Amino acid sequence: MAENEAQVSPPESLLQLIDNLSRFHREHEEYYSQAPLREASELQARSRVLKALADWWSEVGVGEQASSSVGFAGAQDLNAPGLVAESGVLFMEGEGEPAELQRLKREIRQVADDAEQSGAWLTHAMEQAWEIAGSLAAYPVLADLLGERHRIISNDWQSAALQSLIARLLRRALDLLAKVDFAPAALRADLAGQRHAPAYLYSASELLDRAADLTAESAMLVHDNERRWRVFRARVRELHSA
Repeated sequence: MAENEAQVSPPESLLQLIDNLSRFHREHEEYYSQAPLREASELQARSRVLKALADWWSEVGVGEQASSSVGFAGAQDLNAPGLVAESGVLFMEGEGEPAELQRLKREIRQVADDAEQSGAWLTHAMEQAWEIAGSLAAYPVLADLLGERHRIISNDWQSAALQSLIARLLRRALDLLAKVDFAPAALRADLAGQRHAPAYLYSASELLDRAADLTAESAMLVHDNERRWRVFRARVRELHSA
């Protein structure tokens, strides 16, 4: 390589590092531009369960408990029409909180944990990426791509911040759900009085909806990187072959 080319081109070791990043991080982001969309849909489905119950409990009259001689009898006044078949959530006489609602809350908690961990990891990774990207300014042959590289980092950094916020929203939704005693007897007592349970469910569902929206937004940010990675890697490969 001529002396003037050596001054403007990154060393081979740096080119190899950039090539590795532009290949595997692009592939990694291809997954994270799709998976959050499925997760957002699942969050919306859980939100619809809460809204359906809140809608029903806002209007239904409190019924009488079915005969204790009937084992596993469904609580007709508490089960929202069509919801049992759609979600499996079934309130039964003499039982406590439906197992399906317990599972719904566990799943939300798991999503919150995953989002928090992903956000923390991605934030740390982007701090390092930012420093590496800054060092590329020393090489004029990459000058026209520095905007692309920094846009990738900023998109991922913003996605990381969204992940942290998503985790907060989901955990607060769980806090609100914890205010509701889902045992049939306790629900009937509430619905016969102030009907606080529907209000808590509506608010929790709204937090889930916002978390779902931000999850989809996170996927959009990552998806915006795809062409930028492709252009960046093409330049690196050109320098490799020069």
